[in-house]
Amino acid sequence: MAQFQLNVNGEIHEVNADPTTPILWVLRDHLNLVGTKYGCGIAQCGACTVHLNGIAVRSCQLPVSSVGTNKLTTIEGLSEKGDHPVQKAWIAHDVPQCGYCQAGQIMSASALLEANPNPTDEEIESAMNGNICRCGTYTRIKAAIKTASNS
Repeated sequence: MAQFQLNVNGEIHEVNADPTTPILWVLRDHLNLVGTKYGCGIAQCGACTVHLNGIAVRSCQLPVSSVGTNKLTTIEGLSEKGDHPVQKAWIAHDVPQCGYCQAGQIMSASALLEANPNPTDEEIESAMNGNICRCGTYTRIKAAIKTASNS
């Protein structure tokens, strides 16, 4: 076990964990931030997406030891009141069905719009390519991203 100081959602947290522990499990098991979901465990589905210094990353394959002083943002830290433009667009377009993948989808979409406020359809599809939705709400996801880009 080692001690880590993590900057998560703008707050510093001290955590004792095995250095190889994926940050997903540190978030969920040590910090009780359970909005980030476990999907596949091999960084292929996107359910575990968080931001590392504003970049969308898969937390299931990111060891806690590699985070250092970087800033982590989870779905809980995206906005205090759930009023981020992407979250509002998600509601407006009635995107979620089962909802399991939605935190990861929203985190990928918000990172895309932070880097590229007015993406083309192709840029949206490329950025969201690694996020799987078993319910198949891809058309609504794309529409919501377009709406959020106009906010």
